[in-house]
Amino acid sequence: MRVLVVGAGAVGGYFGGRMALAGQDVTFLVREGRAKELAANGLVIKSPRGEAKLSSVKTVLTSQIDEPYDLVLLSCKAYDLDGAMDAFAPAVGASTTILPLLNGMCHLDRLGERFGRKSVLGGVCLIAATLDATRAIVQMTDMHAIVFGELDGVHSARVDAIAAALRAGGFDVDATDAIVQQMWEKWVFLATLAGATCLFRASIGNIVSVPGGEAALRALFDECGAVAASHGHAMRAPFAERSRAMLFAPGSALTASMLRDIENGLRTEGDHVLGDLLARRLPSPSSSSSSSPSPSPSLLELAYAHVKAYEVRHGR
Repeated sequence: MRVLVVGAGAVGGYFGGRMALAGQDVTFLVREGRAKELAANGLVIKSPRGEAKLSSVKTVLTSQIDEPYDLVLLSCKAYDLDGAMDAFAPAVGASTTILPLLNGMCHLDRLGERFGRKSVLGGVCLIAATLDATRAIVQMTDMHAIVFGELDGVHSARVDAIAAALRAGGFDVDATDAIVQQMWEKWVFLATLAGATCLFRASIGNIVSVPGGEAALRALFDECGAVAASHGHAMRAPFAERSRAMLFAPGSALTASMLRDIENGLRTEGDHVLGDLLARRLPSPSSSSSSSPSPSPSLLELAYAHVKAYEVRHGR
């Protein structure tokens, strides 16, 4: 299976690098500058699972793509999706499968409109990774997993083939018939984590240690979960239990990457993680009454406004 990984950043570089190290046919679609870095230094992974270096990295520029790939693995930031689609479009043929590992849900519609709904799988990745000053990939915990499947929940031969290629990389792979449910669940968790840590500008441990902090976290988690439930994807008990264990852990240093983006003066996925979830919130029956006083903003609304105010101030 010929695999095209779009970009060689922390997420795509990690999963694609692990697959290439295991002998899979992996090519990274990169810009010229990144191609030169990889040619000179290789792709370096620093990880609790074991450090590794891929010395011979197969890269390609958009202008050099001359035939379709079997699988396109996409893990860009949501705000870079349009540019990414333009870049990998020459690699998409009639039998190409696109596996996006983006946050939220709106990317599914955009990919489907561009390349056809049947070309797109659903997917989530579970990993905490970043690039360090040397452009090496640093995995911050030992969690490394990809969960994916057909959007209609039907088991397919292509899912089996892709799962086999992914599993060669040594990370955890779950081919599921409930990927849309799992995408909603991850979205609820991420929106709660991002909304809370950005709003408080603090870690989970900091938040739960102050008066009102844990109550605010619970209210935000319930609010995000209610949006999912209104679309037919109520949180399942095992997910809710795992999420609460992480979101309310005393002393936890856990923060969202969105907070780290704010602290580093970078653009955020606020529109895609927080704003789009708000946009999908169904109106309450009382909201149509013109005589009712304007309600106070919810925690999700406050968190989104907080992130958008940062972006306005910094021109992001």
